[in-house]
Amino acid sequence: MNGLTGAVATIYNAFEPEIRITTLSGKNFSEDPKLLSSVLSTQGVRLVSRSITDKILMKNVDKQTLVTLKGVDENFGKITKIDSSLIEGEYGLSELHNRKIVLGKGIANQLDLNLHVFVNELSLFSPVKGKLNNLLPDDNLNQIYCSPSGIFSLNEELDYQYAFVSLETAQKLFDTPGKISALEIACEKGQSEKVQSLLKEKLGKEFQVKNRYELNDALFRSLETEKLATFIILAFILVIATFNIIGALTMLIIEKRKDIKTLYSMGATMTLIRNIFMREAFLICGIGALLGLGLGLLVCWMQIQFHLVAFGNDFIIPYYPIELRVMDFIWIFSLIMLIGFLAALYPVRVFTKRDLVH
Repeated sequence: MNGLTGAVATIYNAFEPEIRITTLSGKNFSEDPKLLSSVLSTQGVRLVSRSITDKILMKNVDKQTLVTLKGVDENFGKITKIDSSLIEGEYGLSELHNRKIVLGKGIANQLDLNLHVFVNELSLFSPVKGKLNNLLPDDNLNQIYCSPSGIFSLNEELDYQYAFVSLETAQKLFDTPGKISALEIACEKGQSEKVQSLLKEKLGKEFQVKNRYELNDALFRSLETEKLATFIILAFILVIATFNIIGALTMLIIEKRKDIKTLYSMGATMTLIRNIFMREAFLICGIGALLGLGLGLLVCWMQIQFHLVAFGNDFIIPYYPIELRVMDFIWIFSLIMLIGFLAALYPVRVFTKRDLVH
């Protein structure tokens, strides 16, 4: 489950910034130089990108589709990895005052767009803000033309949803000069949590500051919930397996009945005798846990190195992803030892006392 979470995070890393600032009142807000300067001066902030997002109608000759258009400035390609996800063409949005567009593979398929042959300019339509003209519907739409420069592929959801143009082009299409939807931030390595906390204090309640995981909280929460459910199910399997420990300790105590009485007669306390068998239980659990974790580590290492479980090159993730975390080993080992301790309590306390009484 760690590997799946990491793989999903990697996919969204190409599209989402480390931190995004949006307004709590309305969809857009003004490009305030003081706000931008304040964010840039925050300790740990490396780069800031301005963006604006809205729904549009995109048309190629007789094909059309609704997409989410995102206008970005020249820093967007530096704070995300969108250019690394291109499968055709080039990013091309770093140039100022251009009319280039980068769109998802799914949108390109819907519009029958192929960059390897002659490509028409795409028509982009957005509703005019303000008063509408009921007599001439075409006057109610802003229209601009853009030349496709690249096609990206991340996953089915994003490929059929997003297209990117320059910030100036989007502002003109949306009829929102001087307006943006978000400030997207790249942080110094390991500083994202600190930067998010500082920005929340600095910007107050007018703005919402979210990190990459909070931007897709439903997705990542579901992955974490699946991981927890898997852990609990395996814990129940361990509980069933501990009946072996109960049986082994019970047989050991019955076998050593005479030895227990001899030790007790020589002055050994009940606590000492019970500790002997408890240590036996810990040995069984500890050796079994270490062998199991070692085998699991070997299997995981083989999957990482040799990709034994493969999905195929047609998939976004060509093989089952594995990510090893030290804390998971600690949690599993601790759980095994705890279950073993609880399982050993009953036979050790009951049967040692019964043997001494008889």
